[in-house]
Amino acid sequence: MKKTIVLFLISLFMLQSCSVNSEIVYHKDAASTSVTDIDTKEFMVEMMAMTPDSLKQKEFGEVDKLPTTWTSMYDLAKKEGKLKTENPDSIRIMKKIFMKSTKEDNKLAGFSFKMEHFAPEDYQALKSFTKTEKIPLDQNIYNNWDGKTLTIDTENFNLKSIEEAIRSKSSKEETEKMAGMMMMFFKKIGTTLKFENPIKSMTGKHDWVKQIDDHSIRIEYDLKSIYDKDSKLKNEDKKIIIVTE
Repeated sequence: MKKTIVLFLISLFMLQSCSVNSEIVYHKDAASTSVTDIDTKEFMVEMMAMTPDSLKQKEFGEVDKLPTTWTSMYDLAKKEGKLKTENPDSIRIMKKIFMKSTKEDNKLAGFSFKMEHFAPEDYQALKSFTKTEKIPLDQNIYNNWDGKTLTIDTENFNLKSIEEAIRSKSSKEETEKMAGMMMMFFKKIGTTLKFENPIKSMTGKHDWVKQIDDHSIRIEYDLKSIYDKDSKLKNEDKKIIIVTE
């Protein structure tokens, strides 16, 4: 499992034209399902063009072996012979997190991660799990959802999980340049929040948050605002509360 995630992170560190789009669906039973799609198409075209033919299999051969259908982290770990935990909470979480690669014209175009029907107790276990497993998760998954009301903590409008993944593989000097690195790596990051029931009301405002229809909210990240301490937003309430019917 770690080998697969590391392969993803290796590509992530070098991206100069990466787009990240997430969708979180809030279910009536207080669970939620999230999918994160990472578009690496432009990066792979650039890297393949720069890599000599004699090295392409060595450099990209393992990436080509990644599953193109949803496969759980548990199954990936078992296949690689890397399943080292017997902790029931960790195994439960591993069976509910899936990943796959996307190909276009038989060439790698991106990665996707899915968290399938996570209940509140699953998110509590996930916090412990991600202390050792660095996974690119949308921080908004940790917002409080009770099946009817979503309380968005705008402090979760950050790239913490991706930063931690990069930090774990970077030198001290690179870590100190995190802001510049993140702005170089990504060109667009956004999250759509979808509700099974219609939205009844939304309290609180933030420049990055917009209701797009009766069932959906869109969050578009402004990387400059995240890392520029002098950047001022017109609306930046700490809490946004969405009530559904």
